[in-house]
Formats: sequence, structure tokens, C-alpha cells
Amino acid sequence: MLIAIPKETATGELRAALIPDTVKKLVRMGAEVSLEAGAGSGAGFSDGDYETAGASIASDKASLLGAADVVLRVRKPELNEVELLKPGSIHVSFLDPFNEHALIDALKAKNISAISMEMIPRSTRSQKMDALSSQANLAGYVMVIQAANYLPSILPMMMTPAGTLKPARVFVIGAGVAGLQAIATAKRLGAQVTAFDTRSEVAEQVKSVGAKFLEIDLGETGSTKDGYAKELTSEQLQIQRDAQKEVIASSDVVITTAQVFGRKPPVIVPREFVEGMRRGSVVIDMAAETGGNVEGSAPGEVVEVNGVKIVGTGNWPNSVPRDASQMYSSNLFSLVSEFWDDEAKTVVLDFDNDLIGCVITHNNEIVNQAIANIRSGDQ
Repeated sequence: MLIAIPKETATGELRAALIPDTVKKLVRMGAEVSLEAGAGSGAGFSDGDYETAGASIASDKASLLGAADVVLRVRKPELNEVELLKPGSIHVSFLDPFNEHALIDALKAKNISAISMEMIPRSTRSQKMDALSSQANLAGYVMVIQAANYLPSILPMMMTPAGTLKPARVFVIGAGVAGLQAIATAKRLGAQVTAFDTRSEVAEQVKSVGAKFLEIDLGETGSTKDGYAKELTSEQLQIQRDAQKEVIASSDVVITTAQVFGRKPPVIVPREFVEGMRRGSVVIDMAAETGGNVEGSAPGEVVEVNGVKIVGTGNWPNSVPRDASQMYSSNLFSLVSEFWDDEAKTVVLDFDNDLIGCVITHNNEIVNQAIANIRSGDQ
């Protein structure tokens, strides 16, 4: 069975789907692994590193994709690349299946078993495969480092003969995986950190890393069965905004992490709040690429409003591509291992497996019920 790793085509993408150590494990299991030349260069891995691990290097992407039984990659494929895939093969990557309708239709028409890494269920058993969480951990760290780069002052308190510098005030909105990592990183760097999340049950986690939890009575909230924060009503959003206004105004750094999977994220920091911040302050909008938590943020850009920088550059894990590739590669190995038939030395999708919900298309059908329901509603 041939596992292929094409070079990422998205502009600026540095991550690799597999690292050499993972290639070794797959080869040991009995798989044949081939990478497009340069597939790991952005993450610091040479073609020679992969060859030493047991992989072959291909110079022609079309031939590589056409021969592959399983394709592993980070980003979703281009539509023209779907045409190159072998019918009946398996394709694994982030797919954004709730929004990429044309892509899902193309994968279905080509008879590709498409696995979406966003759709890995959030369960104890699937933690090793949960790429959203592994990448979000790195995003939380990177967002704080980005904030420190743009801030015209330091994060920790510093006592010197020339005087005492006060610690920066950091406010993190959303205490999921990325938010908790941002909180912990800001604390390690010496900032004074306050955080808020609509799920009151995460307050103890926030406090456990040394931050203050902002208490706001929103009425009934909580988590979905997958562990995400439930979407707030318009009334609850307004209560949240009003309660956060003063905290935002006094903060040097605001980091928003409120993303709603498959839907446009809520605007929780209106422009007037940004205008009320001190000049030189920084706002990091994790959700800028999908619509934004901050009014005025722009995907892929740094926007300045009254001297306040709103950073929406996105793809945060890409700033640390080596570690991001290592974690993603581990996620993929766990996924392949889950469906690996050791006797046949191949991947066999078991539709009785409780993790099969990550499969979007199979046998010329959309087999994920959530995606199928959305598509039927569009027609």
C-alpha cells in the first residue's frame, strides 16, 4: 500500500503532514511511503532525511497522487488535484467540510474516501488523533508571542535602578485549548492575566494556571457534547460585551479565541471597545480568517485602529512549523494505526468503529450525517 505526501500548495504553508520519525514507523508497519520533493523543507526536513527514514522521493505530483492508496496532507486539496486522485483511494487532511461544498462534491464524484481532520470526535479514545487540539495548543502559544512582538512594552514586571516597569495586562477571551495555552504562556512570561469563558466549569482551569477568571452571569450556558462552548443568544452576547468593556479598555493585550466550528464566529469586541484601548495596545483575533471576533479585523492582516494593532494573520501554528508538523504527524499516525489491517498491510475503514464520523465521503456518497443534512438543506 502506497502512502503519499504531496507538497503543500497553500501560500506560505510551511507544515508537513509527516516527519521522518513517523515515516520510519509506517515503513516498519509494512507501508510504502513516498513524498513529493521538498514536502518537508518548510518544517526543516530535507528529502534526504525522509529517504534515510525509508521513504522514496517523487518529482511528479500528478504521478504520485495517481498511484497513492492513501494521501496524507495538512491543507485541503485544490479542485484540480482531486481529479488526479485514484478512485477508491483515501484522502486525509483538514477539509473545512461545512463550507467547501464544491470540494466535497468533487471528492464524492471521484469516489474518494475523504477524512476530515476537523471531524475527529472529541473523546478520550481519540485524543491522539485530535489535530484541532494539537494545533490549537501551538496557536495559543504563538498568539502570545505575536502580541509580545507588536507590544511597545515588555510583558513581565521589571525592577531596575531606573525604576519599576509594571507587568502588561493580558485579557484572554475563551478558555478552550488555545485560550488555556495562551493564558499559561502569558503567565510564564510574567504578564498579569485575566480570562473569560462562557463555560463556568473552566474557571478552575483558568485559576490553576495563575490567572484571574472574570465572572459574568450569562444565565444558562455550558458545553456541547463535543466539548465546545455553546453558541450564545444575542442577549447573552450583549451582556458579555458590556461586562468586558472595562477590562478590555484597561488591557495592554486582548486575545480572542471564540471560534464556532462550521459557522461564522461571534463578534465579541466591537470597534468602539478597540478605540477605547490605550495607543500601542494589541488585539489578537484568532478567528479573523473565518469572520472575526473583533470588529475591524482582517484575515491575514494587521490593522491599526487609533494606534491599536488588531492582528488577524491567522494560521498561527505555521509560525512554529517544526513542532506543528511533529504534532500533526503524530495525529495522522494514530489515525492510520486505528484503521490499519496488520495482516493485509493496508488501511481498512471500519464503519462500525466509533471514530468513523471523520469520514465525509465514501463510495460516491456523503456518509457523514451532519454534512449530508446541510447539503440536503441547500438543495
